[in-house]
Amino acid sequence: MNMGIASTPLRPPLREPPLGASHAPASAKSAGRTSPASRKVLLEARHLRKRYKTQFAVEDVSFSLQGGEVLGLLGPNGAGKSTSMLMLAGLLTPTSGEVFLNGQKFDGRNPDQRRLLGIVPQEYAIYEQLSALDNLMFFGRLYDLRGAVLSARCDEVLDHIGLTKSAHRPAGTYSGGMKRRLNFGIALMHQPAILILDEPTLGVDPESRLHLIDCIHRHTVDGGCVLYASHNMEEAQSICQRVVILDHGRVIANDTIQHLLAGHAADIYLSVDHTAGIGDELKALARVGMGSNQEPAVIVSGNTPHAPESINDQPSDSVRATATAGSASPVSSLAERLQATLGKLNSLGIQVLRVETRQSNLEHIFLKLTGNPPGQADPLQEDSHISTSPAEDA
Repeated sequence: MNMGIASTPLRPPLREPPLGASHAPASAKSAGRTSPASRKVLLEARHLRKRYKTQFAVEDVSFSLQGGEVLGLLGPNGAGKSTSMLMLAGLLTPTSGEVFLNGQKFDGRNPDQRRLLGIVPQEYAIYEQLSALDNLMFFGRLYDLRGAVLSARCDEVLDHIGLTKSAHRPAGTYSGGMKRRLNFGIALMHQPAILILDEPTLGVDPESRLHLIDCIHRHTVDGGCVLYASHNMEEAQSICQRVVILDHGRVIANDTIQHLLAGHAADIYLSVDHTAGIGDELKALARVGMGSNQEPAVIVSGNTPHAPESINDQPSDSVRATATAGSASPVSSLAERLQATLGKLNSLGIQVLRVETRQSNLEHIFLKLTGNPPGQADPLQEDSHISTSPAEDA
């Protein structure tokens, strides 16, 4: 079921800025945002659920995000990522559960709270007939920026996203990567504390990817936080400090990448002449798959089979629990499982052609936990992405 949810960028009505608010450039504000206090929880999801008729797109999602942190939101298509992001952004009302921004319950109608959020949708949310500068000026005015402050902020954002030299060209003439950068820049104009990114580097060139990643790093150094949804596991591993993995609308892992990798030993890949019909024969010993050269392979996991870790934090504190479901009588030692697998393959008349060890990375962990390659839909579910278009009624 493709929900096809479309919305306009988060933009409060034109109004005076809240008492004590400042529109000074980020460089002038960063000193106050790098204190230990900036490490407090800025975004929190508490037991979010979303039902469409009789089907739950999200069944129970809880996690928190601190200042200075990049959190990867991962999962196969249909896992509930985009539905969760829409609820976090105030664009979709949860069936139950709550969202908190900076310790306060989120009310999507509260413009002061909405100022805390910057949304970078997967779809372009720009006016292509306008230049990059005019786009930034327009959206900046919607957030009450005026005069010299607005001009300074536009110059700063154009520099950050690498579009200063192309600032006066119509956005419609830009490459896809340049449009992605402008998309990002619009979300940065009002200096939000929380960025929600939906596949921000999808299909971009290497130069644009570097600019976007640099923007993410700048934002967290200044004390902001980033929720980063992506199917690019290598990129997520390099950018994020922590990941939340969703599957079937539930959180199945929530931990630092370092800890996740430490908990998964290297797998042993046995390249074989064929794997047809042997999956059931191997059972808890190993699984079938593909080797590095796309040849049939039997994979002996470095961890005990059928014992994936599900790491979840509590929404109100930093407590994490690990739930492990073990098989009835697992062969716990890797050496024992390898020996037993080789014996089983020999009894089945299957020839082992090559043996290699593959160290776990985020993509391997993702596959172990979900059983789906990144970006592949669960056949029982479909998901939407955040689809945002410029306001026709602005």
